[in-house]
Amino acid sequence: MDTTPSTLIDDDDDLSGDTLREECGVFGIYGHPDSAAITALGLHALQHRGQEAAGIVSFDGARFHSERRLGLVGDHFSKRATIERLPGLNAIGHTRYSTTGETILRNVQPLFAELQTGGFAVAHNGNLSNGLTLRRKLTSDGAIFQATSDTEVILHLVARSRRNRFLDRFTDALGQVEGAYAFVGMTNKKLVGARDPLGIRPLVLGELDGSYILTSETCALDIIGARYVRDIANGEVVTIDENGVESHRPFPPRRIRPCLFEYVYFSRPDSVVGGQNVYEVRKRIGAILAREAPIEGDVVVPVPDSGVPAAIGFSQESGIPYELGIIRNHYVGRTFIQPTQSVRELGVRLKHSANRAVIAGRRVVLVDDSIVRGTTSRKIVAMMREAGAAEVHFRIACPPIKYADYYGIDMPEQDKLIAWRMSVDEIRDYLGVDSLAFLSIDGLYRALGQPGRNAAMPQYTDHYFTGEYPTPITDLVGEASKQIGLLAEAG
Repeated sequence: MDTTPSTLIDDDDDLSGDTLREECGVFGIYGHPDSAAITALGLHALQHRGQEAAGIVSFDGARFHSERRLGLVGDHFSKRATIERLPGLNAIGHTRYSTTGETILRNVQPLFAELQTGGFAVAHNGNLSNGLTLRRKLTSDGAIFQATSDTEVILHLVARSRRNRFLDRFTDALGQVEGAYAFVGMTNKKLVGARDPLGIRPLVLGELDGSYILTSETCALDIIGARYVRDIANGEVVTIDENGVESHRPFPPRRIRPCLFEYVYFSRPDSVVGGQNVYEVRKRIGAILAREAPIEGDVVVPVPDSGVPAAIGFSQESGIPYELGIIRNHYVGRTFIQPTQSVRELGVRLKHSANRAVIAGRRVVLVDDSIVRGTTSRKIVAMMREAGAAEVHFRIACPPIKYADYYGIDMPEQDKLIAWRMSVDEIRDYLGVDSLAFLSIDGLYRALGQPGRNAAMPQYTDHYFTGEYPTPITDLVGEASKQIGLLAEAG
């Protein structure tokens, strides 16, 4: 196949769409004199989960204070003046990559509203798969929305609840939503957190100097020197006030099914998710991939940065030396303008450059975490050829992504997913590699300590590989999607 640069651009060749986008990160702390500054540090640690916008809301005992900005956390919340505008002992924060709603300031979280019970600020990681359906119903009943984010639905549901106590109003609202969520909210009296009934999205509890913290990942606890206490359980709602932490279980118990992509891609390697260190899981993934798809090669090269741990595991298991054959430029922003085709086709080189001394004349084994549309992978393969690789073999540290996600992963439409449109052999030819192999679904489960995938009762949420959605997707196909949820329950 001709892989010269002139053939590498197609009509939808937008490099920014050829990767899985991180979801969002949430953070909240109760009862600390430096609550806003600590929240900003926590959001720094969660920056990988969203780079479009960030926000913090604090409460000083009398008033709520909000600072929301487009851009990176460090661009705005490293400034003393900004933190000084966020006084109080309690604060919550959010770092965003939009999965619903435009990238505009009014969609930046935490969102805040004055309710009958008092002020309420809320931040959300995930996606409500019936959010649009609920929104249409609420607007037909006279509700006025300020944002296009599905998070605002929760504010309206809480406001319209007939219950008396805030906690009852909040759980009443949660009982009406579907999908995946980890909420951190704040009233004038409490910090509140909630995790969806299947535990698809992560949420953990920490403690710092007697102040309790809710956040998406343990890496946000590490950056501030906080102690990890425990994971919030699936379907659990917690409230934190001057009396400590109180746990509530308002929903019928269900089996936990965390999102597999937290381990494959989303979570930071130094985080502990579900009791497992993400870095170690990714190395095990690479080792299993080496056993499942052995190849003779001279050098194992990760596609940085997310492919690095799996490539280390592959190298250690196969005995093939590990080298940094691709150098990533960390100073290229996602907003780089690509005005012409001639510039667009060079776009991949802005972020990745071949290390010719490592590549030339060698049989290269590329390891990446996933392939989405394939356009960037194809360019990287061409880069290896141009650098003089004798052979190029591609190994992917997860199964083929064939199905769209509706739980908070910003993923292209199903017909844009290369594994939906092509067989493995066709993908191999499209990429221009000598061989291509993906990790098996059972191999991924084994990396997480399972004997394999239990088809009758899957241990994780894995619909992007299998097409088996664990909840209804009401916004997509309406009432018919409830059959999906019923089948999942039967399992």
